[in-house]
Amino acid sequence: MNVDVTDPENRKLIVLARSSRARTGAREGAAVRDLDGRTYTAATVALPSLQVSALALATAMAVSSGATGLEAAAVVTDADAAADADLAVIADLAGPGTPVLVADSSGQLRSQEHT
Repeated sequence: MNVDVTDPENRKLIVLARSSRARTGAREGAAVRDLDGRTYTAATVALPSLQVSALALATAMAVSSGATGLEAAAVVTDADAAADADLAVIADLAGPGTPVLVADSSGQLRSQEHT
């Protein structure tokens, strides 16, 4: 099932992910929306002793705030697709079929994937 990227809520995910990435200069920025419509954002953490992807961290923030599922996710990255490990993290919380929007640094959609 394709996601309507013209829907304001889905565009918002890309805008938030883009902002997270730009604010920190990180490799990736991500945003997820929970089942109540709340959004969580994160950027890649790359410390010598801690490596966390933006999508994994945004999902962890949702879980730590009490989210029991996700409606959708977005990642802004230079990669052509979301990493398999990130899709697995989202699937752990949201189950199969959850849409993941992948956009470039300008916010242009590159691909739509699903867990």
